[in-house]
Amino acid sequence: MSALQRTDTSLLGRWWWTVDRWTLAAIAILLACGGVMTLAASPAVAERIDVGSFHFVKRQAVFLSLAALTIIGVSLMSPKGICRLAILTTLGALVLMLMTLVFGAEIKGASRWLSIGGLSLQPSEFVKPGIAVVAAWLFARQRMDERFPGIQMSIAVYLVTVAILLMQPDVGMTIVVSVVWGTQFFVAGLPLVFVALIALTFMGAGVGAYFTFDHVQLRVDRFFGPDSEIGYQAARAIEAFQHGGILGRGPGEGRVKEVLPDAHADFIFAVTGEEFGLLACLVIVGLFAFVVLRGFARVMKRDDLFVLLAVAGLLSQFAVQALINMASSVSLIPPKGMTLPFISYGGSSTLALAIGMGMVLALTRERPETGGARYEH
Repeated sequence: MSALQRTDTSLLGRWWWTVDRWTLAAIAILLACGGVMTLAASPAVAERIDVGSFHFVKRQAVFLSLAALTIIGVSLMSPKGICRLAILTTLGALVLMLMTLVFGAEIKGASRWLSIGGLSLQPSEFVKPGIAVVAAWLFARQRMDERFPGIQMSIAVYLVTVAILLMQPDVGMTIVVSVVWGTQFFVAGLPLVFVALIALTFMGAGVGAYFTFDHVQLRVDRFFGPDSEIGYQAARAIEAFQHGGILGRGPGEGRVKEVLPDAHADFIFAVTGEEFGLLACLVIVGLFAFVVLRGFARVMKRDDLFVLLAVAGLLSQFAVQALINMASSVSLIPPKGMTLPFISYGGSSTLALAIGMGMVLALTRERPETGGARYEH
């Protein structure tokens, strides 16, 4: 990029000198870590299911390459373009989520995936970045025009999304969407009494999910039972961190990937700890923290409510998803089928995260003009 001068007015030139290159570099490192960890964790899983040792490695290499292109492509867009992309993404994801209820394959008691051309697509992953930006736009639009029913529309979109998620059912995704939407509602100026009411509603919904969904009750109950299958997985993950120590056993020397069914996905953090050690895990945690904190630091300088709410929502999603995965890997919470952003294997998750991070980079680019009036349409 040295050939690009500050006076370069081309699309790529303007992008390079206005995008947050530090955040872009951190995301690139996470993508590289994802490639390395898929290479380390997935061959053992692939051999167990007899699909060829590098089956997941080859597929994830394609997903990560597409993710890199997606991040750059989306980050080139204007804020108005991001808003339009979010609306289309949300509508498309909701339609596909409804289709999963009819045509989706049921896996582990949930219908979340559509089979398209031999590939499995999880539409609910794509609703996360979409609804965060759509909610931000609705909140900001009402702030500009009190006659516009932005809050009511945002509540309606949220309830429709949550209803479809619970019909699949996908409690974990519901939690992520709810936390992010609640955070945006609070940042948008919701009175504290309503924040408390929403928090109580979320807690009540959690209790309700425990008594309504058998798989939720089973996971929670087994989490506290040492002789259970889920207790076994959590115990093996903890042992992996213990065996890894500070510097790890070395690439390819781990054993937890040979016994955990989702070592390349839900428990890839445990594989990282065993083969590369505590220091590598801390580096990954540091990269996540850097992306989130730097993003908030940049957006807090803006006086544009839409940009503030959208970036806050997207970064909260990124942070919550990473925290859930890492917390379940160290047995702080019951295991949840949620990927570690850009590290775990998974096409839908990787591409949806790429869209979200591309939106963050686009919205935090340095621009001379600010003001929410640009996002009215």
